Amino acid sequence: MSFYFPHLLAAVYLVFSIALGIAPVSREVWVAEIIPVLLIFTFLVLTYRQFRFSNLAYALVFIWIFWHTIGGHYTFANVPFGWVSDLIGSERNHFDRVGHFVIGFYAYAMAEWLLRKQYCGFKLALIFSLFFIMSIAAAYEIVEWWYAVAQGGDAGVEFLGSQGDIWDAQKDMLSDTLGAITSLFLFYFTRPDKNESINT
Repeated sequence: MSFYFPHLLAAVYLVFSIALGIAPVSREVWVAEIIPVLLIFTFLVLTYRQFRFSNLAYALVFIWIFWHTIGGHYTFANVPFGWVSDLIGSERNHFDRVGHFVIGFYAYAMAEWLLRKQYCGFKLALIFSLFFIMSIAAAYEIVEWWYAVAQGGDAGVEFLGSQGDIWDAQKDMLSDTLGAITSLFLFYFTRPDKNESINT
């Protein structure tokens, strides 16, 4: 059953994405948000036979895939996430901030790939994986800005998702970085690269 865990995740996500693709709040925003998700999902499917990640790596990767698909359906600023805002006494919808935190979990898979392929040593793998996430975070903020300017109107504003915070981009990048650090701590204690059952 453990061997089929990625297949189960993929099957559940296909049903999930089809359901949330029906009548999204904004079709324009949904299309823009679902493109990176489908690219990553397709990449994982196509490369599965060449490189199978650990089940924990797949689980961490799919957290963002599911999370981002929800954000695409509602638009990130309008996901029903008010209970969290109420809990911490904030007026802002923090669904997107959590989404940035969990994308940092991709550092786990990156470190696993680098070490199992023996491209570098342990410390360098952790450093590179952290910098990889930080670079992706910065690049994505530029893409968000570009799309918001090019699209304009409500769709541009909803895709940007800053909710009036002039420091939104910087806080998003910090969230990405903290998520990466968290996942790398987890990697340090689990060390999937030493698991013989997935390395063979």
